[in-house]
Amino acid sequence: MTDPLVSTDWLAANLGKVQVVDATWFMPNEGREGHADYLAAHIPGAVFFDIDAIADRTVDLPHMLPTAEDFAAAAGALGLSRDATIVAYDSFGIRSAARVWWTLRVMGFPKVFVLDGGLKKWLAEGRTTEGGQAALPPTTLSPSLDAGLVRDLGAVKNLLNSKAAQLVDARGAARFRGETPEPRAGLRSGHMPGARNTPFDSLLNPDGTMKSAEDLNPLFRAAKVDLAAPIVTTCGSGVTASVVALALARLGREDVAVYDGSWTEWGGRSDTTVVTGP
Repeated sequence: MTDPLVSTDWLAANLGKVQVVDATWFMPNEGREGHADYLAAHIPGAVFFDIDAIADRTVDLPHMLPTAEDFAAAAGALGLSRDATIVAYDSFGIRSAARVWWTLRVMGFPKVFVLDGGLKKWLAEGRTTEGGQAALPPTTLSPSLDAGLVRDLGAVKNLLNSKAAQLVDARGAARFRGETPEPRAGLRSGHMPGARNTPFDSLLNPDGTMKSAEDLNPLFRAAKVDLAAPIVTTCGSGVTASVVALALARLGREDVAVYDGSWTEWGGRSDTTVVTGP
């Protein structure tokens, strides 16, 4: 088992030997823009991965996976290589970096890691940053997609009927129970029938790093997640679902799939069942 996270010490010692990706992203109601933050200060040599731009632009759901062909073109333009070790980070600590970690794995990148604690920890330690736009030489990538790491609406409906996999929801408990409205307008409140709730921020330490495997295990057990059975993660739009998938990978479950459309798709439809309460 390989830990999917690397430390700030490790990255500092290996700058120039790895490809670094700034994956910073903010919700629309947070009033900040990831690329602007990147231009102001990023880890030296990092390129910016915009999850809203490198996405399926033909649908009205946010940052859905693009086709393998479109992704290969976009990642090649960034200079990303499947032969390289890639480290993704964000300014939150661990949030959208996990989405990029998952996306790159779906698209055939075998050596992808997340910076534990992200830019938040890097800055707290007084490490060097740079501003402006960094660039890598473009690469040519062949399309590749591991469908086993992705679930769509139809697959999730089927697994809820068949109970072939557990659905683990990364949203906060109040949103999961339907006690607070969704941050995106037009969505119903609640959760999918039978889903378990493991809020993504419960998996993190105050400094933005991820909890150890020893501390993660009881959190999933408390949510009645069977770590030996198939798991699909979900959230609001597929971002923090990837944090839960990352935590499960830390526990050795590298086969966990993410429901790409997540609640933005499920909660916005009339042909899906919504449950409120625990």
